[in-house]
Amino acid sequence: MADRGKMEMFDNDVFKMFFYENRLKTFEDWPFDGDCACTPQNMAKAGFIHAPSDNSPDVAICFCCQKELEGWEPDDDPIKEHQSHSSSCYFINLKKDVEDMTVEEFLKLLKEKEASIITKNLNDTMNKFKEAAKMKRDEIVKSAMGEE
Repeated sequence: MADRGKMEMFDNDVFKMFFYENRLKTFEDWPFDGDCACTPQNMAKAGFIHAPSDNSPDVAICFCCQKELEGWEPDDDPIKEHQSHSSSCYFINLKKDVEDMTVEEFLKLLKEKEASIITKNLNDTMNKFKEAAKMKRDEIVKSAMGEE
């Protein structure tokens, strides 16, 4: 019974994308397959999950560092692209499957993933605030100049 509880912990959404098989499942509608470097298997192995949008069907996001990449070409090597665009990503630098990590490595991966999410959310919030402040400033300037 205790072992079952431990296994259920890893079914949690926090850990779900740590595992290759779960990342691979996200590439069901990936536009590249077969005879190219950025196959679903290679993308998932490099830590990416597929997160398409209506106008960008090839968006991939690292589950750990949250780096978002799009505009993939058939010859793009996902591991090399990940390393070149996010050289500090703990997952890509560790070069291990989750199943082969030590407890210390696993906990550091979790910490780095959570830190990346917090940083991304903070940056998104700051950008929204800056845009809102700019719009408000423009509104105030127009009002002061009588241009409403």
